[in-house]
Amino acid sequence: MSFLFLNASTREPGVLGNTEQLARTAAQALPSSLQQTWLRLPEHALPPFVDHRHGRGSYPMPADGEGLALLEATLAASDLVFVSPVYWYSIPAPLKLYLDHWSAWMRVPGLEFKERMAGKRLWVVTTSGSREKAQPMIDSYKLCAEFIGMRFMGALWGKGGPPGSVAADANALAEAQRFFIAD
Repeated sequence: MSFLFLNASTREPGVLGNTEQLARTAAQALPSSLQQTWLRLPEHALPPFVDHRHGRGSYPMPADGEGLALLEATLAASDLVFVSPVYWYSIPAPLKLYLDHWSAWMRVPGLEFKERMAGKRLWVVTTSGSREKAQPMIDSYKLCAEFIGMRFMGALWGKGGPPGSVAADANALAEAQRFFIAD
């Protein structure tokens, strides 16, 4: 088993945001023998996604660069963790672009992306002003998981705001200790 943490925060580099802080707290409860890979999506610039599914129909395999690195990391992981703050009640742009590229990867001849993703587990760690404000984004992730055949493992939510706010959310920190314990 290996966990791929995909951090979608657009906070300036070096600033530990609430969502990443909550995700790192949860990750501390994972066995030390379990591989963890942490990637900040804003640092892995994907090209703009061009939707030609109904034109050409297929896409080429990413040749090099960030697209190939993210594709390989995605396929290598048994578990994906979207470390995703809520931005305007929705998915942060870097993670949305990554998901858009799933549409291309599903159409790379011979890659069998959708089949290889089936059965993997998807977890979400998020922070916002309230759980209700996070719910539309969480629902979107659940639908993405269902579409591709992944197991949606739920969302860990904490109270966000200025950096460090989640440290005062005792409920979220306690839940973080149990979050990755799967049934």
